[in-house]
Amino acid sequence: MLIKKVGIVANIAKEKSPEYTAALREWMLKRGLEVYLEEGIAAKIGCLPGVEKGKLWMLVDLIVVFGGDGTILRTARLVRDRDVPIVGINLGVFGYLTEVSLDEMYSAMEVILAGDFQVEKRMMLDVEIQGSEEPFREGTVLNDVVINRKNLSRIVELETMVDGRYLTTFKADGLIVATPTGSTAYSLAAGGPIVFPELNSIIINPICPHTLTNRPVILPESAVVRVMMSTMEQGATVTLDGQVSFTVKYGDSITIRKSRYITTLVSSPHRGYLEILRTKLGWGGSPTGAVRKGQDARGTEHP
Repeated sequence: MLIKKVGIVANIAKEKSPEYTAALREWMLKRGLEVYLEEGIAAKIGCLPGVEKGKLWMLVDLIVVFGGDGTILRTARLVRDRDVPIVGINLGVFGYLTEVSLDEMYSAMEVILAGDFQVEKRMMLDVEIQGSEEPFREGTVLNDVVINRKNLSRIVELETMVDGRYLTTFKADGLIVATPTGSTAYSLAAGGPIVFPELNSIIINPICPHTLTNRPVILPESAVVRVMMSTMEQGATVTLDGQVSFTVKYGDSITIRKSRYITTLVSSPHRGYLEILRTKLGWGGSPTGAVRKGQDARGTEHP
């Protein structure tokens, strides 16, 4: 894929984002690329006019995001109508989705702009909320849908159906419904499994369940999950990707299914998923000499 037009989105709350955005813009312009800046960062560095973030995707072949995973999540929802590749440059602390570090920014961009890059197609979820007071609300997420109790002293009861069949009524602090991408976010902190992005699936993970036998469940991508609020005394909050929230009350339902939209993330040219996972989780150690030479722990040779 030949890249000619590049859009840049940056988290302007990050101290260094204007500096790095201006430098990368200048670097790209010298290579004959058309560069469009989202209006927030354009104002910060004095390169007006900028482009509304919701319209940027219509103009470009690639979007570069400076920030952390939150900036990637916001961008992914905005560009969902068009399959525009997104490359994340990490200005945050953790950053599973912002795979490129500042140290390797220019070398990575050289490879990407030459068209020699790999992408990962990440599954998204569609969310529909139905209730009596607000009849219909909807959204799309890359990471997760989280249903949390509003009253800090009480658990919520969440009647959960899968493909129209009753699963259980979770009595817990809340419930996480996540994609494989979201498996390394809130779900992981709540004791959920790490699921490789290629394994399209839906994870149901109760938050601090009242019954200890309530454990995370991994469903096929075709599953339709319906959760109904069955606690009368209080409401709950539904949060999409940790950034957009709605209030639900007794009798309201949340339906979650695989979206027709996807997020296309550009993989780091320098590091694979396993290395990124190992680094972010702080897993120590290094492969033994036998493994480095292509053997497994039993000494069996592998090609």
